[in-house]
Amino acid sequence: MSVLAIDPVLAIDIGGTKLAAAIVEPDGSVAAHDRAPTPNMPGVDGEELWGALDALLAKLLADAGDPPLAGVGVGCGGPMTWPAAEVSPLNIPAWRGFPLRERLRARHPGLPVRIHNDAICVAVGEHWLGAGRGHDNVLGMVVSTGVGGGLILGGHLVNGASGNAGHIGHVIVEPDGPPCACGGRGCLEAIARGPGLVAWAQQQGWRPRGSDVTGVELAADARRGDPVAGSAMRRAGRAIGLAIASATHLCDLEVAAIGGGLSQAGPLLFDPMNEAFRTHARMDFARRARIVPAALGQTAGLVGAAALVYAQDRYWSAG
Repeated sequence: MSVLAIDPVLAIDIGGTKLAAAIVEPDGSVAAHDRAPTPNMPGVDGEELWGALDALLAKLLADAGDPPLAGVGVGCGGPMTWPAAEVSPLNIPAWRGFPLRERLRARHPGLPVRIHNDAICVAVGEHWLGAGRGHDNVLGMVVSTGVGGGLILGGHLVNGASGNAGHIGHVIVEPDGPPCACGGRGCLEAIARGPGLVAWAQQQGWRPRGSDVTGVELAADARRGDPVAGSAMRRAGRAIGLAIASATHLCDLEVAAIGGGLSQAGPLLFDPMNEAFRTHARMDFARRARIVPAALGQTAGLVGAAALVYAQDRYWSAG
């Protein structure tokens, strides 16, 4: 896999909690980086959200001296039409059918603009330069405001019929479980996403010590020994481990790399995740798979978005 471009890529990561952007060099190094909260409050419309992203990009590029670019790579929450990238992220209500690729093409005329699901970009980044490097069969996951995934099989990104292959967040792990924003019930995302986990803990009597009612605070309380917070983290870990066991049996995976904000909880999440995986991954070939933290940390999605431009032979098959 060769990288021919010599100019950097403008990489963008759009999630329900934050907007992030970076200047990524051809070797995958992040030369400059900035972020801003996603304006995701009730009443925010699509143009306001676009304005916030536009302002972030303008600031990043100006601070970096407006370098020449090889292209624009983007990871955004799904679902979306692909490759046209009219995006309708479940966790960003302001965008429904928003023409993100069209807007970015107008902003950066003449440059390739490549957009994929944000979790797919994490999978791509981890396969290109992270925990999945050197392996041909990798599941990359994001566990944060939402839960998503992407699949590398046979060394190439698998897109599926509509670009949504690998969407492990909507694997059913609890058939009679909580309702999901997708309209289903018992999806992995409904159980393990940060806000869903917080809501479950609050229903069980958890009260945060400070004003932050977030998955980060929940994990912090679990570390302090709060029993409800600990139960919430184990509940999420078991659900993720169960889903990975199913995916491994289906796809014969070598590595599952887990990123996203909630993955920063470390053993609180990974210990029950691995326990559930070992319990349910019973075939010999499946037991060889490993679950590991995303090696690129919080930059995995940005690096993967850049790889859509730099390593198109493996990660981009559309126009």
